[in-house]
Amino acid sequence: MSRIDYSVWDHIEVSDDEDDTHPNIDTPSLFRWRHQARVERMEDFEKKSEEMNKALGECRRKLAEAQKKVQELSLSSTDDAKAERSKAQAEEKKLKKEERDWEKKMAELHREEKKMPWNVDTLSKEGFSKSVVNVKPDSAEETEEEKEKKHKTFVEKYEKQIKHFGMMRRWDDSQKYLSDNSDLVCEETANYLVIMCIDLEVEEKHSLMEQVAHQTIVMQFILELAKSLKVDPRGCFRQFFAKIKTADQQYQDAFNDELESFKERVRGRAKIRIEKAMKEYEEEERQKRLGPGGLDPVDVYESLPAEMQKCFDDKDIGMLQEVISKMDPTEAKVHMKKCIESGLWVPNSKTDDGDEKEEDPTYEEVKQEPEETKKE
Repeated sequence: MSRIDYSVWDHIEVSDDEDDTHPNIDTPSLFRWRHQARVERMEDFEKKSEEMNKALGECRRKLAEAQKKVQELSLSSTDDAKAERSKAQAEEKKLKKEERDWEKKMAELHREEKKMPWNVDTLSKEGFSKSVVNVKPDSAEETEEEKEKKHKTFVEKYEKQIKHFGMMRRWDDSQKYLSDNSDLVCEETANYLVIMCIDLEVEEKHSLMEQVAHQTIVMQFILELAKSLKVDPRGCFRQFFAKIKTADQQYQDAFNDELESFKERVRGRAKIRIEKAMKEYEEEERQKRLGPGGLDPVDVYESLPAEMQKCFDDKDIGMLQEVISKMDPTEAKVHMKKCIESGLWVPNSKTDDGDEKEEDPTYEEVKQEPEETKKE
């Protein structure tokens, strides 16, 4: 089975075969570059938050110690105690200012957190973090052969239902359909929808591609939510729909951003597939054109002087004889040899006596043929 090079999509492989029923696709990797960037930003944010909390806690601990020291020194009226109390009060004042600075920084960080857009990664962190259902135990990693066999078997059984889901538009309809067909909530459905999108774009059915792309992202969000919660996707898809239907504009924008990014990737993949098919077709046509000597007549024709090209365009042997007679004999023989090997010029293979002629005299034959015609 031939394969398309999917290296631009992080080692994803999709079959070129017409049915595309059992490709080996790691669907989450379609979104990996965006997902990884978000994860890194979130990790940096959490690290920064932890460091600030730690610094604020340390500042408050020192402040408490300084305040306690001031209170203890207030009980003594000695000069030494007064001097120590003065230092302690200066330290207390300094630490209070540090505390306010850290609190200000923390408040600013919290404001940044609220501005962070909703996306497939933050979905499970807001509103769903306390809802854990149908915990999915860790399973052994499947081999590529097992994945391919599993995908093929699944598609053979549910292809009609997957296509139906892919064409849906309304949230409520999608949720009800998945409720009635919960087996569709899995990686295999997402894989098939990806292929379906690419096929539709290749067929220039752009509107249908965009509709199926929407459902692909829906399924991807559900799968990512399940992965974050470590549950079976069938146990949390209702939570996704509950959230997306009541989401604010910021969350909707994040969903649409994922969708637009995916559609662009599909268009790019379809373009590559079309270009590859065109190259293969052109190569097949070129192979069909090759002459007896293995040369492409198109390439040979384009390499000929303009005067010789006109001879072949007009199919005028007399003109060809005239052009050759004016050329350097060595150059003329080189051009005629290429014409024969490419099939542009087909010399008579036999003499009047029926004997085969050598290829080398063909140049002379081309020169002499018009004169012989005149004698007749």
